[in-house]
Amino acid sequence: MSWDTYSKQFKNYLKLERSLSNNSIEAYLFDISKLRQFFEINKRDTLPAKVSQQDLTDFLEFISELGMSAYSQARIISGIKAFFKFLVYEEVIDKNPSALIETPRLGRKLPDTLDLPEIEALFHAVDLSKPEGQRNRTMLEILYSSGLRVSELTELKISNIYDDTGFLRIIGKGNKERLVPIGKSALKHTRIYRDEVRVHVPVQNGFEDHLLLNRRGRSISRVMVFHIIKNLASKIGLQKNISPHTFRHSFATHLIEGGADLRAVQEMLGHESITTTEIYTHLDRDYLKQVITLYHPRS
Repeated sequence: MSWDTYSKQFKNYLKLERSLSNNSIEAYLFDISKLRQFFEINKRDTLPAKVSQQDLTDFLEFISELGMSAYSQARIISGIKAFFKFLVYEEVIDKNPSALIETPRLGRKLPDTLDLPEIEALFHAVDLSKPEGQRNRTMLEILYSSGLRVSELTELKISNIYDDTGFLRIIGKGNKERLVPIGKSALKHTRIYRDEVRVHVPVQNGFEDHLLLNRRGRSISRVMVFHIIKNLASKIGLQKNISPHTFRHSFATHLIEGGADLRAVQEMLGHESITTTEIYTHLDRDYLKQVITLYHPRS
């Protein structure tokens, strides 16, 4: 039987036999849907009754690569374990493939992820009265809005910012190109910095098209981005160990936890393991933009 059929049966089981609330039931179904999406993305015609322990291990490695927090991973594993226990209970399968799957130790294996109030606090900690303040706010907004790597941020070109469509053209690892949506708030701060602040910076030769500049008119360095973020974290008393990559993890986690399709998040992150293969469905720009609008906390 299909995923839809087993999911409906699982839903009835949770409601009638376990008397769970609607919110709890939806959370379980959400977890199952992510596993199903993983199989679809990888073009594995794997029905629930045929799922193996290796399939589940591959799935967990996949969501870990996306930057999902250990807490979120643990919750998804819990939902998946409940689903396969149900299949054993219904005698659909004889052996539970999730029995030996371990829950990640919370707070140890993955970098910290920021919640929305923490991100907002970091944004507001930037002193916009200083010229570099508007640059720093733009930097943070883009990191969280589009999930860029720090190297992609420092190399972002003005000519690759498409204001009219709300996209960034990113040159990622291996010179692979991708289009990533940029949120309204990030685009607003980008325009302010570009049109009102950056124009007063004496730009050195070779850096005319770089968006984010230091005081000497050269592109901002990776080290400087780390330094700025560390200082802001200290300023608000944030106890987490964060870096530019923390914003990328947070971007992916918040989208996925909000219900975004895994394929869209993969496309926007531009993971090497994804962009070097051709097995993934191409997603048009309108769809990616819709995902940001629907699921990104600041949209």
